[in-house]
Amino acid sequence: MAEKKYYTRLLDEKMSLYIENFGAVLLEGPKWCGKTTTASRHVKSILKMQDPRQIKNNLLIADTAPELLLEGEKPRLIDEWQVAPNLWDCVRVEVDESGETGQFILTGSSTPLSESTLHSGTGRIARLVMRPMSLFESLDSNGYISIKGLFDGEAIKPCKSNLKIKDIAYLICRGGWPQSVGKNIDSALLIADQYVKAVCETDINRLDNTLRDPVRVRTFLRSYARNIQTLSKNTVLLEDMKSNDINLTESTFYAYLNALRRLFVIEETPAWAPNIRSKTSIRTSNKKGFVDPSLGTAILGLSPESLLKDFELFGFLFEAICIRDLRIYANQIDGEVFHYRDDYGLECDAVIRLKNGDFGLIEIKLGGKAEEIAASNLYKLEELLISKGHQKPAFKMILTGGEYAYIRKDGINVVPLGCLRD
Repeated sequence: MAEKKYYTRLLDEKMSLYIENFGAVLLEGPKWCGKTTTASRHVKSILKMQDPRQIKNNLLIADTAPELLLEGEKPRLIDEWQVAPNLWDCVRVEVDESGETGQFILTGSSTPLSESTLHSGTGRIARLVMRPMSLFESLDSNGYISIKGLFDGEAIKPCKSNLKIKDIAYLICRGGWPQSVGKNIDSALLIADQYVKAVCETDINRLDNTLRDPVRVRTFLRSYARNIQTLSKNTVLLEDMKSNDINLTESTFYAYLNALRRLFVIEETPAWAPNIRSKTSIRTSNKKGFVDPSLGTAILGLSPESLLKDFELFGFLFEAICIRDLRIYANQIDGEVFHYRDDYGLECDAVIRLKNGDFGLIEIKLGGKAEEIAASNLYKLEELLISKGHQKPAFKMILTGGEYAYIRKDGINVVPLGCLRD
């Protein structure tokens, strides 16, 4: 059997750096995003905790003599470590006693409850988050324009994306799951649909051995998907669900929300709150979002064709795929992605902020007709920040679903998603 092609992940470089400097590395993120495959390329021995042939034996050993599971050539991968949470402290002790770097990589597709581990692992276990593949990683973006380059002051060169609107609709529905890359649309839609089914019927129950109603989980996800990339309050979602589930309580709603966060299914965009010392009231709500836009299309039963018939919804989902990629690219330069909105209606779809305080302002528009509005927003926000003593943004960008990249006369970069990279 031919070996499956490995698509190089941006995280590979950072993984090597972390292994050189820490005793252990925790690689966490949603299932099927490629954690095990990527981690396997950086280790010399592997323990798969959920291997059906060994899981009972592994759990028994983990309960009685967990240190035995750590034996093996280093670096050693412990895949899905959270199945036996006490392994965390065993790894920490092993790292402490040896004082060596590059001993273990732990992968996990859910976040254990904090009380299940005795020590945070600070200083011993470094953390990395892996998400589904960006368009640059899946080779759908040509990568002509670099986020790092923009922060470094490089001027973009005019170029063209290979993606048309129909391609973008397909990529939203396909998602960034490695299994889906290179598949036809029917196969891609099936994979995303099965992901959602697994979350609703299996994964959310295995998270903490709590039985949850799969119909209610699916209803939750459907209501959430209808509000993707909006600032809708959770109370709005709760009332929406109650229209078909009168027995749903607020505590149950938040229990489902937290469970889906711990499974890395839901990943919201936090608000950017610069200290502007004015009467302006900044909205602090998170923007609703999934770790990958294909989860939204799958739960709503959407196809590329249906997106092309509803450009309002298409716009929200285009913003979702842009935010996914921006998070991945920003992570490579130790940046974070936020959104901005105030009570006067001034907003910015994405703000990338680096540790040194530098930031870039990004408006996301599927088509070109809204370009002038986007440009106006970017300049108004820049003027507000400068008037309150903030530095100028490193760059201003309109991220589009169009084909051409260029610099406007006012200095704003217009960049197709299909040209972007880290």
